[in-house]
Amino acid sequence: MTGMKWQGSRGQSRGFTLIEVLIALAIVAIAMGAVLMALGALSTNVEMARSRLLAAWSADNVLASIVAAGQWPLLGRSTFPCPQGHYLFVCRETVTQLDSALLREVEVRVYGGGATADILADAVTVIENESFQ
Repeated sequence: MTGMKWQGSRGQSRGFTLIEVLIALAIVAIAMGAVLMALGALSTNVEMARSRLLAAWSADNVLASIVAAGQWPLLGRSTFPCPQGHYLFVCRETVTQLDSALLREVEVRVYGGGATADILADAVTVIENESFQ
């Protein structure tokens, strides 16, 4: 028995050490965090684009209803709700007289229904007084 040598674990090592595994996990965790942040920003941008599109539809609807009514719009400013689906928008309509007495400019601005005062959409048209023709 004197000729036998004992071989410990220092001979050939296989696998990864604990430090290597922890470093790899840290790298993966940082990468996953960056991916989740990018996805969160993307979903926020998609929601903002959706609300701006629906706000533009609301502004177009207001202008189309004025044109379809065929009535001469009164000068001044009015504010009223203009919901679109489950979005609760607020529209501000401003009617101004142009240089010609037969033309009026109608501007519709759409705001979010919350505490924010950001303009989500803006649409303008010119209405002609057809009763003088």
